[in-house]
Amino acid sequence: MASELINRRHEADQPSADAYYPRPIKPWFSITRPMRYMLREQRLLFVLVGIAIATLVFTTFPRSTHYGIRPDEESYVPSFQAQRRPSLEYLNRMGGAAATGGKIPLGLKRKGLRVVVTGGAGFVGSHLVDRLMARGDTVIVVDNFFTGSKENVMHHFGNPNFELIRHDVVEPILLEVDQIYHLACPASPVHYKFNPVKTIISFFLFFFLIIYFDGNVLVVVVVVFLDYWCVYKTNVVGTLNMLGLAKRVGARFLLTSTSEVYGDPLQHPQVETYWGNVNPIGVRSCYDEGKRTAETLTMDYHRGANVEVRIARIFNTYGPRMCIDDGRVVSNFVAQALRKEPMTVYGDGKQTRSFQFVSDLVEGLMRLMEGEHVGPFNLGNPGEFTMLELAKVVQDTIDPNANIAFRPNTEDDPHKRKPDITKAKELLGWEPKVSLRQGLPLMVKDFRQRIFGDQKEGSSVNTKTTSA
Repeated sequence: MASELINRRHEADQPSADAYYPRPIKPWFSITRPMRYMLREQRLLFVLVGIAIATLVFTTFPRSTHYGIRPDEESYVPSFQAQRRPSLEYLNRMGGAAATGGKIPLGLKRKGLRVVVTGGAGFVGSHLVDRLMARGDTVIVVDNFFTGSKENVMHHFGNPNFELIRHDVVEPILLEVDQIYHLACPASPVHYKFNPVKTIISFFLFFFLIIYFDGNVLVVVVVVFLDYWCVYKTNVVGTLNMLGLAKRVGARFLLTSTSEVYGDPLQHPQVETYWGNVNPIGVRSCYDEGKRTAETLTMDYHRGANVEVRIARIFNTYGPRMCIDDGRVVSNFVAQALRKEPMTVYGDGKQTRSFQFVSDLVEGLMRLMEGEHVGPFNLGNPGEFTMLELAKVVQDTIDPNANIAFRPNTEDDPHKRKPDITKAKELLGWEPKVSLRQGLPLMVKDFRQRIFGDQKEGSSVNTKTTSA
């Protein structure tokens, strides 16, 4: 039998009689269906009754609470405002209104700021931390303890508004803060001359081994390169890191510069517009030029990145918590007189300095930070003393019989140093209040306690003499 191939495709294409085709959806069905749902089982009636009850309640009873706060409370602040930290500009505007006699609206009380103080465990930094903590701010101290000490801030341990971080500012750090006081830098000659590289620049030596064959002989050549493009350290890299932090988080940045930017000045007294007379290659230049570079970077960030900055040029400062043997003239004289050692005067003793008490400096720094002026500002006491006059004040305070020993003068030692603080008086309303004869006894008391401990000065000296 021969097979027969039959094409049945035309049969499959014909529709089946039993096939199901849904009716097309009417265009108004999407509107009528929700209406039918609301009309069934008296749902619309219940909705209307609920609206009527709510209207009756809100019209019958007056509104007695708002965001959980009674209207008779003076400090009414919506919850979203209470959780948001006010900006620095806003705080300054409110402070300015208060200072000029304007009234601060109820509920807009000053909130504590988050403030970082680099070098906050040091002499000046620890006193600044005390004032900020007393004001109610949250303070973060960043210090590597090169010259600072934990003892200076130990009395704040356990306070929830205080935090201490052991960190070197030459390494970046990420923090959320409102203000940055940048004090970190070795400031005394003993410290910055001991480590001038860390103070400003680090030179790296790179060693490369070049290996090649000269015939059958293996030759190894060591090539040494001195990196002349330099790596700036505390004064430069540290300042760059803190300026970068200020830029990222929108914080206000205060740089504590120094009167050393004037060098051995040819202008007396020194005003902020004076450019200085600095030896760029002397033994003090690591500090002098480092601070000058830090000022340059600060102003560049201000002009180029719109960072809010403040610059203070600090003159000689003294007070409790100074390093006892840091080489600065006031601490030297006090420590030597207490130990019954001759007070060392370098040169003829006729070079002049101006000395401000640490509390006056802290007040100036805080006024500068909260003010609206960039600076730089001279912060110092215009009272001028020769080294011999300072030695006389120390003798009168500690021991009238203290001796003086003369030594050759140090290199690049300025002959005169006196600040013109007219700008700070006019724009900040600041001037020093504590005289040298008032502040020196407070420093002597602190030094006596740290040198002799609980023992009396005389008993300690007698013990040494007997044992000898």
